[in-house]
Amino acid sequence: MLCPKCNSLDDKVIDSRLSKEGKSIRRRRECLQCHHRLTTYEEIERMEFLVVKRDGRREPFDRQKLQSSLVKASQKRPISLHVIDDAVLKILSYLESLEHHEIPTKLIGDELMKQLRNIDPIAYVRYASVYRAFQEVGEFIEEIQSLNDQSTTITIS
Repeated sequence: MLCPKCNSLDDKVIDSRLSKEGKSIRRRRECLQCHHRLTTYEEIERMEFLVVKRDGRREPFDRQKLQSSLVKASQKRPISLHVIDDAVLKILSYLESLEHHEIPTKLIGDELMKQLRNIDPIAYVRYASVYRAFQEVGEFIEEIQSLNDQSTTITIS
């Protein structure tokens, strides 16, 4: 690992621990030349795929865009970054389970809405309003009503 201070390639691992519920390994390292300490994370390499936009363009999947969408929808809501990270991991696991190299944005957006619906109804409606491009107040009302209908159905079951 290249030391950010002196650019030496010689280091030693001081400590290794599981993190993120066993989905990555956190390693504390020390440069053997300048003794600077740094932290690295080791994760399973995920399958690379392309996102197919509505207009047919293709671009590499960007985990940051997914996380950013969840953060924006969750602004000023009592939702921790840990919950958002878990939702990102669930969405990624779902997308990888499809085993496609090209995934339409509709599938990603639908899965993101499914996760938000389970996390926070306000964040869900915020995202849905942008994702579905609501034009009228009635569309908001219909979406909120569908949330109410679903929560009633869940309660009764």
